[in-house]
Amino acid sequence: MADQVPPRAFVAGFPVAHSRSPLIHGHWLAGHGIAGSYLRHEVRPDGLAAFVACLKDGSQAFVGGNITIPHKEAIFALADEADETARMIGVANTVWLDEGRLKATNTDAYGFAANLDQRHPGWDRGRTAVVLGAGGASRAVIHALVERGFASIRIANRTLARARHVSDRFGERVSAHPLEDLPDLLVAADLFVNTSSLGMQGGAVPEIDFSPMAAEAIVTDIVYVPLLTPILAQARAQGRTVADGLGMLLHQAVPGFEIWFGTRPAVTEELRNLVIADMDRHA
Repeated sequence: MADQVPPRAFVAGFPVAHSRSPLIHGHWLAGHGIAGSYLRHEVRPDGLAAFVACLKDGSQAFVGGNITIPHKEAIFALADEADETARMIGVANTVWLDEGRLKATNTDAYGFAANLDQRHPGWDRGRTAVVLGAGGASRAVIHALVERGFASIRIANRTLARARHVSDRFGERVSAHPLEDLPDLLVAADLFVNTSSLGMQGGAVPEIDFSPMAAEAIVTDIVYVPLLTPILAQARAQGRTVADGLGMLLHQAVPGFEIWFGTRPAVTEELRNLVIADMDRHA
């Protein structure tokens, strides 16, 4: 219809100025010739409930959007309906309106797996994974690993109680361990995933010996600034195959775009290079 309003989507967080989601979705909108928009929307923690109310009554004129730090747990509780993935992980990052009801999902698990599918096909033939960290991001990664059939998923975290809280969500294949057990946990492991903030913005990390891992093991990091994190640099120096975290950011955006704009986009090298160039400009 000629008078149809172009769909508008958003990324909401606090702060949100650093988000590269508008760059990603803007690239897809232009590439597919879609008359829509994707905007940053700063929402303070004490304003999230009011923002959700405006979403549902239509006064914001958004079809949906992404939810980022620090709202991922709160939006899960405020949504009218969360899908099985969001319920399993316990946080949501993608919402949309359906006849006035706010629905929610979590696309981080999909993004994590899709990145490795694209860049390291066959990564999920492994049986044992070690996950460093026990926050919301770790739950998304663990959900993906459970779905892909890993038999043993070992969480290492500074606070054992928090690791146990996460492991209890996923059943007997997932175990919790103190951080000092990391050397033993890495023995014969097929995959190592850093889901903690260690190495973010190039911060220092402890030395990790990846040599006990399986011969074809992969080391990956969901941190993507810098692209080659200190953990990945250590692993590469030890001759290990590494996977950076940028692809997780790109792939997790795909399902939301399809929901809001009706077209499933592709994660291409052109898009990856566009985001890397933006990272370099703001380094």
